[in-house]
Amino acid sequence: MKKELTAKELKSKFLEFFRERGHAIIPSAPLIPEHDPTTLFISAGMHPLKPFLLGQPHPQGKRLADVQRCLRTGDIEDVGDDTHLTFFEMIGNWSLGDYFKKEAITWSYEFLTKVLGYDPGKIHVTVFAGDKDAPRDDEAANTWLSLGIPKSRIYFLPKEDNWWHSGETGPCGPDTEIFIDSGKPKCGKDCRPGCGCGKYFEIWNNVFMEYNRTKDGKYEKLAQKNVDTGMGVERTIATINGKKSVYDTELFIPLIKLVKESAKKHDEKSIRIIVDHIRAATFILGDERGVAPSNVDQGYVLRRLIRRAIRHARLLGIEKGLLKKLAIEVIKMYSDDYPILARKQGFVLQELEREENKFLNTLDRGLRMFEKLSRNKKELSGKDAFLLYQSYGFPIEMTVELASEKGLKVDVSGFNEEYRKHQELSRASAQKKFVGGLADTSEASIKLHTATHLLNEALRRVVSKDIKQRGSNITPERLRFDFNFHRKLTKEELKKVEDLVNEQIKKGLPVRREVMTFEQAKALGAQAEFEAKYGDKVSVYFIGDFSKEICAGPHVKNTKELGTFKIIKEESVAAGVRRIRAVLL
Repeated sequence: MKKELTAKELKSKFLEFFRERGHAIIPSAPLIPEHDPTTLFISAGMHPLKPFLLGQPHPQGKRLADVQRCLRTGDIEDVGDDTHLTFFEMIGNWSLGDYFKKEAITWSYEFLTKVLGYDPGKIHVTVFAGDKDAPRDDEAANTWLSLGIPKSRIYFLPKEDNWWHSGETGPCGPDTEIFIDSGKPKCGKDCRPGCGCGKYFEIWNNVFMEYNRTKDGKYEKLAQKNVDTGMGVERTIATINGKKSVYDTELFIPLIKLVKESAKKHDEKSIRIIVDHIRAATFILGDERGVAPSNVDQGYVLRRLIRRAIRHARLLGIEKGLLKKLAIEVIKMYSDDYPILARKQGFVLQELEREENKFLNTLDRGLRMFEKLSRNKKELSGKDAFLLYQSYGFPIEMTVELASEKGLKVDVSGFNEEYRKHQELSRASAQKKFVGGLADTSEASIKLHTATHLLNEALRRVVSKDIKQRGSNITPERLRFDFNFHRKLTKEELKKVEDLVNEQIKKGLPVRREVMTFEQAKALGAQAEFEAKYGDKVSVYFIGDFSKEICAGPHVKNTKELGTFKIIKEESVAAGVRRIRAVLL
């Protein structure tokens, strides 16, 4: 019997294949992005590499390969089928202005057929069909033909199928997606890769970033052409091992076993939702920039996942304690690749238990209220849904799911209006962030990014030399900087920090970038983000002789471009973590 390929073996084979072809292996970026207000989580391998896709030289060179942690919430309602996951790993190779379509496609084909042993006769591919913005991708199609893929297995599809972009603006371009024929019968006359019937299983996508989409919707040719490829680890080991579902692989079997041991009833979809959501929650909590459950941003997504898992555990007759068991198993499975999980295990388990206790205290009462509110109705009102959210902690998605099970609808827009009125936070606005996208690179954001470096160093000089960054978020309007400290800063301290930053701005300090090894950067005393993992070479930004910090950029060229720095708020966000919000006037 043929030995099954494990996820570890797949990742190792992939990285070694591309190392042999001149690619530097770079570490996974944290799951929670830095300086990127457009996305809550890294949802594709390209997000952490955004400055380099736009032309900034990468310290490791022009050819890169990695295994990147990813999390997507857009398909959360599909979790439980054979392919959709919230958290997954993406392996990919990158060309930053180096090789292009021919090499990328050829290596993809070689890796799939010669290293992994896929049958060339089962490979089907899609390419961009062309439109008013860009021509048909004959170069990609001809490369596939030269490798032996016949015309009958090459499909030309429109932009909605074969054009990759993230967000409304930024680098984008045609892609070629690779599918494996599962052997199932065709669903109909128009059955083809991407139709969704399950006959064709997508395993790899090669994106050719040739264009930049402007704010007015125009597509301009990029000066630097990039290649961005991505292969889902879980889907690939499922197909190569002949599994019907990603949940039938060694990554999920131990987790499913734990659920079944505790369950009094059996429901396949509920079991899958539980293991998927707690796996994702463990990675969010155990991230270098991990957050706790809350009603805002990443914390809200985390709360949704945990509470939905708790509700489905209840459907299986599981009362309590399963979440921690699952998290321990996830950490055990992945801590070799991500040691941060083991280091943060205490925090992960503590927050899961705290959220479970908090929700279980109100779940039964909330379910009774839901039954009462839904009696003799076709549509729950926005006020009903908000009552369940505010009083019983039901995320709107849970209320929609409960209503759907009874054939009811929910006035989600009415809920959003209630949410805005009572919380001063529009969930509709937050939902836009779930789409994902490129970090904002406007002039205003670049200035605030540079000001963050000055703020970091000023805090160290004024308040404590032990202060380190715990996270940041920058929009064109303001910067948000999180740092470790045990108490509220005084008005005098904040004034001194503000004055010190403005002093450096007035000096007109030059900003320069140097590439060096991580050890050299440490020896120079360059600041590095807490718990982050860096490659062999890093970019260090020097702001005069005031600040030196490991960072991917971008920055202004001189501090005189920044204007006047003003702190608008200082607050606590977690035990031992403070937050400063500031603007440039």
